[in-house]
Formats: sequence, structure tokens, C-alpha cells
Amino acid sequence: MKTVLHVGCGPRDASPLHAIFRQPDWRELRLDIDPEVKPDIVGSMTDMHAVPAASVDAIWSSHNIEHVEGHEVAQALNEFRRVLKPAGFALIATPDLQEVCRHVAEGRLEDTLYTVAAGPIAAIDILYGWRRDLARGRSYMAHRTGFTRDTLKTRLKDAGFAPVAVQANQKALELTAIAFNGAPDEATLRAVLKTL
Repeated sequence: MKTVLHVGCGPRDASPLHAIFRQPDWRELRLDIDPEVKPDIVGSMTDMHAVPAASVDAIWSSHNIEHVEGHEVAQALNEFRRVLKPAGFALIATPDLQEVCRHVAEGRLEDTLYTVAAGPIAAIDILYGWRRDLARGRSYMAHRTGFTRDTLKTRLKDAGFAPVAVQANQKALELTAIAFNGAPDEATLRAVLKTL
């Protein structure tokens, strides 16, 4: 059984695992800063001291890395590498600011770009954090940094991940990165790259 650390998991039914981790050979370990979502571990991605070093096979972080300050990105990525087993990998999804800014440049700052189960999302929400969450006092949900395809790849490489691949999904206004903590075996590499 392999373990995926679901960083920023949110409520159990609201933030699904990536498809690669919804297989019977994966076990989910949930980490979130918000104790109300009842994670397995309450903690921040910049300080995951409750997770032992080299203890997880993978990390799934969907729309979380943009919530830390720019200067904390390296700290978070170092924590990801610390808890990953050798040849483990991180799968990270985050907004594509280059694509979001295209909508802003077209004058669509507050227009609905897409809708999720919880409601409509506009470019301003992607840039600064979902206004609905922020209005409820959930300041930890603010977006404090952001990435383009190139900057995300650079930050992952600077943290020591290799190999690294980043795919842009223009329709979803999203980047997905796969970053390995050492050379993966061929079967793992092929299986993971198929998901991008």
C-alpha cells in the first residue's frame, strides 16, 4: 500500500484526490491548516513536522501553494521533499496566472470564468483568493503568490526536484506539475506522465 499526503485536503467530500490516487493501492493521509475540516493532521505546508521524513510515496496539493507568501514557497517545497520517500513525487495544481491575466487584460476581472459546486469564480478570486471565503473571515484562504508555467518549474527545480514537468490547461486556467524527489522507475514515470 502506497501513501499519498493530501496537502490542503479541505473537507473530505469537497476536495477529491487526483485520479492517479483513487486506485486501491493508494492510502490517503489528509493534512490541512483548518481543524474544522477534520484532517488526519492539522498543519501548514510550510511546517509539516507531524509527518516523518521520507514517509510518503506522493503528495497531492491542489490549489494550495498559492496560499503561502512568495518567500515561503521554497520552505513549503523543501517540506514536500523532506516527507517524500526517495523517488517519490509531488503532483501540484495551481492557477495559471498567465492565462488568468489574459482574461484581466480583456476587461473580465469580475466576470464569472467558471463555476464550481460552491459558486462562481472570477479572475479576481483566482488572483487574490475566493472573495466568499475571505468575507467569512478565512484569511488563510487568501492567495499570496502565483505562478506561470516557467516560474513554477523553476521553483520546483530550485527546491531540488528532478525531473520536473509542468502542463498548462488553458480551459481550467490551471497548471499541473509533476516533480520527482529523485529518479523514478520507468513504470511510475510513464503512469504519472499520462495523468498530465
